[in-house]
Amino acid sequence: SLRIGDIIVAGRTVGKVRAMLDDRGEVLKEAGPSTPVEVLGLDGVPEAGDVVNVAEDDRAAKSVVEHRRQAWRKRELGSRDKVSLEGLMERFKEVDNKELKIVLKADVQGSAEALKAALIKLSTEKVKVNVIAAAVGGITESDVNLAKAGGAIIVGFHVRPAGKSSKLAEQEDVEIRLYDIIYDALDEVKLAMAGLLAPIKREVSMGKLEVRETYSIPKVGTIAGCMVTEGKITRKAHLRIIRDAVQVYEGKVGSLRRFKDDASEVQNGYECGVMVAGWNELKVGDVIECYDVVEEAAKL
Repeated sequence: SLRIGDIIVAGRTVGKVRAMLDDRGEVLKEAGPSTPVEVLGLDGVPEAGDVVNVAEDDRAAKSVVEHRRQAWRKRELGSRDKVSLEGLMERFKEVDNKELKIVLKADVQGSAEALKAALIKLSTEKVKVNVIAAAVGGITESDVNLAKAGGAIIVGFHVRPAGKSSKLAEQEDVEIRLYDIIYDALDEVKLAMAGLLAPIKREVSMGKLEVRETYSIPKVGTIAGCMVTEGKITRKAHLRIIRDAVQVYEGKVGSLRRFKDDASEVQNGYECGVMVAGWNELKVGDVIECYDVVEEAAKL
């Protein structure tokens, strides 16, 4: 039986039973076998599956808990990657493997375990999700320091920053995301994972020009008198020089003019003067293809 005032040990937590509530919320002074109870008085939150034992006295209970905590610390330290030359070389080899690190805090152990499992399942061949810590309770300054050291973001589920942790996170540039719905957390983590991937660059065709005449200007370069035959050309366009159906150069606009004035854009059917940056080998009959490069967010 478990009674009010008993010293109990649950995993790496210890405490004195100050109050017990049954499944209906009524106060109990004693609980016998097969009686589910909510116990108040532990110095922390035990993990699901921890065995609860009643200790003879406070000294024996603290001795057992301290031994368990030291054993847990040794396992945690032993599981961390050692910083060595070999380890660094392996990291450099895997530079293409993106990783999103997360420090997870939740209101109860069940939510923490469920959300951790769901986040890890989001991992793909392109981006891996690594939950470096998952615990119960509010977001503390220790969580912020851990996230800073590990290059992680903090995900809170049904919890809020405690004490000065929010201010510390701002100072250390650590991102804290708070959620009340598990699907919102998963959706935003997916977006964060996509943000780790390099954006996809895509070409958008703008127009074509035909070189009608060329002019060589000392100390300036070759200016091509062109007719815009399709689309348009802009001052910021990328260019391909096509000669006899073969690409001979690729570059950008060095100068774009209409008559003697600088132009930001010239439309189809108009003539213009074009100088290609870094290239002076333009010839009459060359075709200049104009295109733009747009970036799109990568998809997982």
